Amino acid sequence: MKSLLTGLIFMLLALTVQAGETRDPYKYFFNETWGDFTEELEKARAENKKGIMIFFEMDECPFCHYMKTNVLNQSEVQEYYRKHFLLFAVDIEGDVEIINMQGKTVRQKDFAFKENRVRATPVFAFLDLDGKRIFRHTGKTSGVEEFMWMGEYVAEGIYKKMSFSRYKREKRKASKAKK
Repeated sequence: MKSLLTGLIFMLLALTVQAGETRDPYKYFFNETWGDFTEELEKARAENKKGIMIFFEMDECPFCHYMKTNVLNQSEVQEYYRKHFLLFAVDIEGDVEIINMQGKTVRQKDFAFKENRVRATPVFAFLDLDGKRIFRHTGKTSGVEEFMWMGEYVAEGIYKKMSFSRYKREKRKASKAKK
Protein backbone atom coordinates (compact mmCIF):
# COMPACT_ATOMS: atom_id res chain seq x y z
CA MET A 1 0.00 0.00 0.00
CA LYS A 2 2.82 2.38 0.93
CA SER A 3 4.68 1.72 -2.35
CA LEU A 4 1.44 2.24 -4.31
CA LEU A 5 0.93 5.59 -2.60
CA THR A 6 4.55 6.59 -3.26
CA GLY A 7 4.15 5.60 -6.91
CA LEU A 8 1.00 7.70 -7.23
CA ILE A 9 2.76 10.69 -5.69
CA PHE A 10 5.64 10.39 -8.20
CA MET A 11 3.16 10.11 -11.08
CA LEU A 12 1.36 13.24 -9.93
CA LEU A 13 4.63 15.12 -9.61
CA ALA A 14 5.66 14.02 -13.10
CA LEU A 15 2.33 15.18 -14.54
CA THR A 16 2.70 18.54 -12.79
CA VAL A 17 6.15 19.05 -14.30
CA GLN A 18 4.92 18.01 -17.75
CA ALA A 19 1.96 20.38 -17.56
CA GLY A 20 4.26 23.35 -16.98
CA GLU A 21 4.51 25.60 -14.02
CA THR A 22 1.45 27.74 -13.35
CA ARG A 23 1.73 31.01 -11.49
CA ASP A 24 -0.63 33.82 -10.49
CA PRO A 25 -1.02 36.05 -13.57
CA TYR A 26 -1.53 39.17 -11.46
CA LYS A 27 1.85 38.62 -9.87
CA TYR A 28 3.87 37.09 -12.73
CA PHE A 29 2.20 38.19 -15.97
CA PHE A 30 0.88 41.71 -15.41
CA ASN A 31 3.21 44.54 -14.44
CA GLU A 32 2.40 46.73 -11.47
CA THR A 33 1.21 50.21 -12.36
CA TRP A 34 0.04 53.40 -10.71
CA GLY A 35 -2.27 53.88 -13.68
CA ASP A 36 -0.25 56.51 -15.55
CA PHE A 37 0.15 55.19 -19.08
CA THR A 38 2.35 58.11 -20.15
CA GLU A 39 4.88 56.94 -17.54
CA GLU A 40 4.43 53.33 -18.65
CA LEU A 41 5.25 54.32 -22.23
CA GLU A 42 8.45 56.01 -21.02
CA LYS A 43 9.33 52.91 -19.02
CA ALA A 44 8.67 50.62 -22.03
CA ARG A 45 10.99 52.74 -24.17
CA ALA A 46 13.68 52.81 -21.45
CA GLU A 47 13.49 49.00 -21.11
CA ASN A 48 13.62 48.45 -24.91
CA LYS A 49 10.23 46.73 -24.97
CA LYS A 50 8.32 46.26 -28.22
CA GLY A 51 5.31 48.03 -26.70
CA ILE A 52 2.52 47.74 -24.18
CA MET A 53 -0.27 45.18 -24.07
CA ILE A 54 -3.51 45.99 -22.29
CA PHE A 55 -5.85 43.19 -21.25
CA PHE A 56 -9.36 44.64 -21.08
CA GLU A 57 -11.39 42.43 -18.76
CA MET A 58 -14.37 42.29 -16.42
CA ASP A 59 -15.04 40.16 -13.37
CA GLU A 60 -17.96 38.11 -14.69
CA CYS A 61 -16.37 37.29 -18.03
CA PRO A 62 -15.90 33.51 -18.45
CA PHE A 63 -13.48 34.02 -21.35
CA CYS A 64 -11.31 36.36 -19.25
CA HIS A 65 -11.34 33.73 -16.52
CA TYR A 66 -10.31 31.06 -19.05
CA MET A 67 -7.36 33.17 -20.20
CA LYS A 68 -6.19 33.85 -16.64
CA THR A 69 -6.50 30.23 -15.48
CA ASN A 70 -5.30 28.43 -18.61
CA VAL A 71 -2.97 30.77 -20.52
CA LEU A 72 -1.78 33.85 -18.62
CA ASN A 73 -0.82 31.66 -15.64
CA GLN A 74 1.72 29.62 -17.65
CA SER A 75 5.36 30.40 -16.85
CA GLU A 76 6.47 30.20 -20.51
CA VAL A 77 3.79 32.74 -21.49
CA GLN A 78 4.70 35.02 -18.61
CA GLU A 79 8.41 34.96 -19.42
CA TYR A 80 7.95 35.59 -23.16
CA TYR A 81 5.44 38.40 -22.79
CA ARG A 82 7.33 40.09 -19.93
CA LYS A 83 10.49 40.04 -22.07
CA HIS A 84 8.83 41.89 -24.95
CA PHE A 85 6.01 44.00 -23.46
CA LEU A 86 4.78 45.87 -20.44
CA LEU A 87 1.47 44.22 -19.53
CA PHE A 88 -1.54 45.78 -17.82
CA ALA A 89 -5.09 44.77 -16.97
CA VAL A 90 -7.94 47.28 -17.22
CA ASP A 91 -11.41 46.61 -15.77
CA ILE A 92 -13.92 47.77 -18.38
CA GLU A 93 -16.41 48.51 -15.59
CA GLY A 94 -13.84 50.16 -13.32
CA ASP A 95 -14.25 53.60 -11.78
CA VAL A 96 -10.56 53.86 -10.87
CA GLU A 97 -8.97 56.89 -12.47
CA ILE A 98 -6.01 56.37 -14.76
CA ILE A 99 -3.96 58.64 -17.00
CA ASN A 100 -4.39 57.71 -20.65
CA MET A 101 -1.73 57.76 -23.38
CA GLN A 102 -2.35 61.46 -23.99
CA GLY A 103 -1.91 62.39 -20.31
CA LYS A 104 -5.61 62.93 -19.60
CA THR A 105 -7.21 61.56 -16.39
CA VAL A 106 -10.12 59.21 -17.16
CA ARG A 107 -11.94 56.36 -15.46
CA GLN A 108 -11.01 52.83 -16.55
CA LYS A 109 -14.48 52.23 -18.00
CA ASP A 110 -14.27 55.40 -20.11
CA PHE A 111 -10.76 54.48 -21.26
CA ALA A 112 -12.09 51.07 -22.28
CA PHE A 113 -15.42 52.05 -23.84
CA LYS A 114 -14.96 55.57 -25.18
CA GLU A 115 -11.28 55.52 -26.14
CA ASN A 116 -10.76 51.88 -27.09
CA ARG A 117 -14.29 50.86 -28.12
CA VAL A 118 -14.21 47.74 -25.94
CA ARG A 119 -17.69 46.23 -25.82
CA ALA A 120 -16.87 42.56 -25.31
CA THR A 121 -14.14 40.93 -23.26
CA PRO A 122 -11.43 39.94 -23.22
CA VAL A 123 -9.65 42.34 -25.54
CA PHE A 124 -5.88 42.30 -25.97
CA ALA A 125 -4.72 45.67 -27.27
CA PHE A 126 -1.09 46.03 -28.29
CA LEU A 127 0.30 49.57 -28.42
CA ASP A 128 3.54 50.76 -29.92
CA LEU A 129 6.01 52.91 -27.99
CA ASP A 130 4.12 56.05 -29.04
CA GLY A 131 0.88 54.73 -27.54
CA LYS A 132 -0.78 53.94 -30.88
CA ARG A 133 -2.68 50.68 -31.20
CA ILE A 134 -0.95 48.33 -33.62
CA PHE A 135 -2.97 45.16 -33.05
CA ARG A 136 -6.16 44.17 -31.28
CA HIS A 137 -7.57 40.73 -30.56
CA THR A 138 -11.07 40.29 -29.18
CA GLY A 139 -11.97 37.07 -27.36
CA LYS A 140 -10.03 34.25 -25.83
CA THR A 141 -7.40 32.37 -27.74
CA SER A 142 -7.66 28.62 -28.29
CA GLY A 143 -4.87 28.12 -25.77
CA VAL A 144 -1.24 28.78 -24.97
CA GLU A 145 0.05 28.09 -28.49
CA GLU A 146 -2.22 30.64 -30.19
CA PHE A 147 -1.49 33.23 -27.49
CA MET A 148 2.24 32.72 -27.96
CA TRP A 149 1.77 33.15 -31.71
CA MET A 150 -0.03 36.44 -31.00
CA GLY A 151 2.95 37.65 -28.97
CA GLU A 152 5.38 36.65 -31.74
CA TYR A 153 3.12 38.27 -34.34
CA VAL A 154 3.41 41.64 -32.61
CA ALA A 155 6.93 41.41 -31.12
CA GLU A 156 8.49 40.40 -34.43
CA GLY A 157 6.56 43.02 -36.45
CA ILE A 158 4.72 40.43 -38.54
CA TYR A 159 1.50 42.48 -38.11
CA LYS A 160 3.00 44.91 -40.65
CA LYS A 161 3.05 42.22 -43.35
CA MET A 162 -0.02 40.01 -42.88
CA SER A 163 -3.20 39.42 -40.90
CA PHE A 164 -3.12 37.39 -37.72
CA SER A 165 -5.49 34.84 -39.30
CA ARG A 166 -3.03 34.23 -42.11
CA TYR A 167 -0.11 34.05 -39.67
CA LYS A 168 -1.94 31.39 -37.60
CA ARG A 169 -2.72 29.38 -40.75
CA GLU A 170 0.95 29.43 -41.74
CA LYS A 171 2.06 28.43 -38.22
CA ARG A 172 -0.43 25.53 -38.14
CA LYS A 173 0.66 24.39 -41.59
CA ALA A 174 4.34 24.49 -40.57
CA SER A 175 3.72 22.55 -37.35
CA LYS A 176 1.76 19.86 -39.26
CA ALA A 177 4.60 19.55 -41.77
CA LYS A 178 7.04 18.85 -38.91
CA LYS A 179 4.94 15.89 -37.75
